[in-house]
Amino acid sequence: MAGNALNTLATFLFSLFFLAVGGCAVGPDFREPDPPATPTIDRYTAGTQPESTVSAIPETGPTEPGNAAQKFVSTAELPERWWTFFGSPALDALVADALVNSPTLEEARARLRQAEENLNAERGAREMPAVDAELGVLRQKIDPAAFGFPDAQNPGPFTLYNASVNVSYTFDLFGANRRLLESLAAQADYRHFELEGARLTLAANVVTAALRHAAARARVATVERLLRAQERQLAIIEAQQAAGGVSSLDARRQRLLVAQTAASLPPLYLERERLTHRLAIYLGRPPGLSEEGTQAPLPSTADLPQRLDGIRLERLHLPAELPLNLPSALARQRPDIRAAEALWHQASAEVGVATANLFPRITLSGSFGSERTRVGDVASGLNVWNIGANLLQPIFHGGELQARKRSAVAAYEAAAAVYRQIVLQGLQEVADTLRALENDARSLRARNEALEEARSSYRTADRRYRAGGISQLDLLDAERQQLQSELDRISALSDRYTDTAALLQALGGGWWNATGGVSEEIDNDGNDGNGGSGGSGGSGEMPSGEKLRTGKVPGVGNTGTISLETE
Repeated sequence: MAGNALNTLATFLFSLFFLAVGGCAVGPDFREPDPPATPTIDRYTAGTQPESTVSAIPETGPTEPGNAAQKFVSTAELPERWWTFFGSPALDALVADALVNSPTLEEARARLRQAEENLNAERGAREMPAVDAELGVLRQKIDPAAFGFPDAQNPGPFTLYNASVNVSYTFDLFGANRRLLESLAAQADYRHFELEGARLTLAANVVTAALRHAAARARVATVERLLRAQERQLAIIEAQQAAGGVSSLDARRQRLLVAQTAASLPPLYLERERLTHRLAIYLGRPPGLSEEGTQAPLPSTADLPQRLDGIRLERLHLPAELPLNLPSALARQRPDIRAAEALWHQASAEVGVATANLFPRITLSGSFGSERTRVGDVASGLNVWNIGANLLQPIFHGGELQARKRSAVAAYEAAAAVYRQIVLQGLQEVADTLRALENDARSLRARNEALEEARSSYRTADRRYRAGGISQLDLLDAERQQLQSELDRISALSDRYTDTAALLQALGGGWWNATGGVSEEIDNDGNDGNGGSGGSGGSGEMPSGEKLRTGKVPGVGNTGTISLETE
């Protein structure tokens, strides 16, 4: 009897397999959206797209860092560590520190692991039969009359011992399980790209904050020099006023200028300290963490100002060539666009799940084991087994299943609209930064020319002062004008560096060139091979006359809008 039970169970399991692989997967098959069309969209900006910026080098005067023209090269490759373009080891160390210690990345990595394990759990539950071992003991009393034997002798209470193995499996005839796994795989893809987006955003935030901190320090130093020059001017004017050489109005005007300059320093100090605190948070440490409160190997925040001092605008390298891929490549390179595509894919799979829920489900179950009235006899052999089948066909649920299907379709169309919007936003960000860099170069060139004129004026004033041709007050005024021009140049140079970082971020940050990154874990279709388009062997056709309509938004890509109509 045991052999017959095992043979029957084996036949049952083989039938499970062949019925499972022979099913189809209803619902739409998701395909990779079309990129922004070329030549429909062959540039980012309205009008003529710049091939390079102007040179910010003034016609006269020495060449200073940050003044060279920047060329946009479509064939250049954007490296994963794009911040190394600025040639600052101190900046590279800050970014590396943040990528290791940021709680934001820890959260993103944990959510990715969660999504992957959810997929693994459902794959095991949906693709394989459930096999459970059961041990039981039951004390009971039965009445033979209840079973139609009124004349049988009542056996009295007895104990029943049971040891059995139960097997059950629900056939995936219409692809509900495969679409569910496809949805979970898309969710895992989304978490992958969310992690890459968090890395890109964190690196860009660190770079931008460090550049602004360097600019803030330079502005503070220049304004302090300007204040000292104005105070010297005030001292001379007050001495002249005491001697009757100038009016009290001239002295008041100079005092007002000194007070205004002094009042501009506290906001600059605050900006510098806020940026220091922000960078400490990016590095995963409290702003006030001291050496005593630090656990090795994490460095304390106390050394952060010293580390930031190593990042100076005059020491940074402005990349002369910037990668600028075609708009058609942007959708495959920005993590936020790939994440939106993954959510769109997930919504597509959910339509398949909702559609499959309208169709029959067949579940087979079986068990074999031993049931005895004495515990010592349980291991003597198999004496009970069963095999059963169950077919469930939804008939009337008050319109619930059709409503859920329509809801899934609406969610799909919403995800498609979100994807298109994010693509458009990505194109806008690149266009904005290109125009910003173009105007930054022009602005810096004008500031450089103004600074060179101010320096020339100061040199002339210095020679005339030494020759006795002008007063010290006139010399200090020429120095003040030079310092003000330097302050304006610092702002223009800072804008050029930060907008360069913004362009590299808007282009995607080169995450696809990372060794062992997402680009190696997910294939070109955005799938990880465990739940791709159409499910496992599914036909992807819409049953019962359901139709799939797809459309395009000019230049943006496949909208994938669908309409499910039951004939």
